[in-house]
Amino acid sequence: MPPFTVIDEDSIKAMVHRFYERVRADADLGPVFNGAITEAGWPVHLARMCAFWSSVMLTTGRYSGNPVAVHRAVSGIAPTLFPRWLALFNDTAQTLFPPQLADAFGDKAARIAASMQLAIFHRPGDRPPAASLGRVMTAPV
Repeated sequence: MPPFTVIDEDSIKAMVHRFYERVRADADLGPVFNGAITEAGWPVHLARMCAFWSSVMLTTGRYSGNPVAVHRAVSGIAPTLFPRWLALFNDTAQTLFPPQLADAFGDKAARIAASMQLAIFHRPGDRPPAASLGRVMTAPV
């Protein structure tokens, strides 16, 4: 049985912290995230991501910011990283929540990733890649 049976502030905090532990250690994502966020900046980033996911999953309105502008400025960000990000995110959710709740996180994450990719990489006149328009199913991590 997963450790959390509800989505609340405590389970969101656990999800965010566990996910970003994995991101920081990941061979593909780690260099990008660790290059963009200093060691001293990680507590602030984690608190911001807890507020973001609280706003997304619980509609608390705790997050305010411009994630597209922030991500556009990240060195090394590339469309090829999004499937890996989603795979780690989904795997983390599946270890912490029962399937229905893990899927709720995964569905929101897929929509956010697709929107973020379009906002960061799409240029007028380009045809958006098909993989960026729906939930990306990836191999287990």
